[in-house]
Amino acid sequence: MSTRLPTYFVSHGGGPWPFMKEQYGSTYDKLEASLADIPRQAGGRPEAVLVISSHWEEREFTLSSGTEPAMIYDYGGFPAHTYQVQYKAPGRPDLAQRAASLLEAGGLTANLDPARGFDHGTFSMLYPIFPQADVPVVQLSLKHGFDPLTHIEAGRALAPLRSEGVLIIGSGLSFHNLRQFGPGGQRASHEFDAWLQLTMLELTPAQRSAALLHWDQAPYARMAHPREDHLLPLMVALGAAENEEAACIYHEDDFFGSLAVSSFRFGQPAA
Repeated sequence: MSTRLPTYFVSHGGGPWPFMKEQYGSTYDKLEASLADIPRQAGGRPEAVLVISSHWEEREFTLSSGTEPAMIYDYGGFPAHTYQVQYKAPGRPDLAQRAASLLEAGGLTANLDPARGFDHGTFSMLYPIFPQADVPVVQLSLKHGFDPLTHIEAGRALAPLRSEGVLIIGSGLSFHNLRQFGPGGQRASHEFDAWLQLTMLELTPAQRSAALLHWDQAPYARMAHPREDHLLPLMVALGAAENEEAACIYHEDDFFGSLAVSSFRFGQPAA
């Protein structure tokens, strides 16, 4: 694949939702459809996927470098069968090393972790995109401290991967306040989502990046993200396509009855 792939920030939903359709009914239909459409937008099957996971934080950026990643069931209170889910995509140690080299060339420290498995921010999101688990996957952690500029810089450093057949996906959630995951979060999610839509879709690239550096000044920012782990993957995805057009590929105003949530693509689709 010789074309430059777009990058994505996706709202990955809650827990192991793709494996709970009987319990959730149509709750996730719109999200599932948006994820399933990503291969078409990317022009087919990529060589590999690099996932920036909101569920993995290290002192320095760290990449999963094993060949057969295990499963991490980092959720609680779900049906027993969801702790037996398997997503057997292979790892790509060479890609992990390539990404680490790019980060280091960009002035960032990068480590490798051959034992890191797939957390649910990775496997639940990837299952609707590549249900056969036949595309190699490498995960990238967040960096402790959650500095927005550092994560944008990581995206900038990783941008060459887009021309090497690697699909970069930031996996988080545009509203992530579990204590307000319902009617109590309606106003905060809608106000913050409106700011995200304006920032991603209407500002110039330079204005967009500058706004993200001060995301916590957005309306209801800290109610939408008391801890910004689920927002930081957006910074990396944007940084890897910083000067390119953004598009909203998924949006709901009534997620779980009341919440506004969104996903974004950066760069032009192949189709």
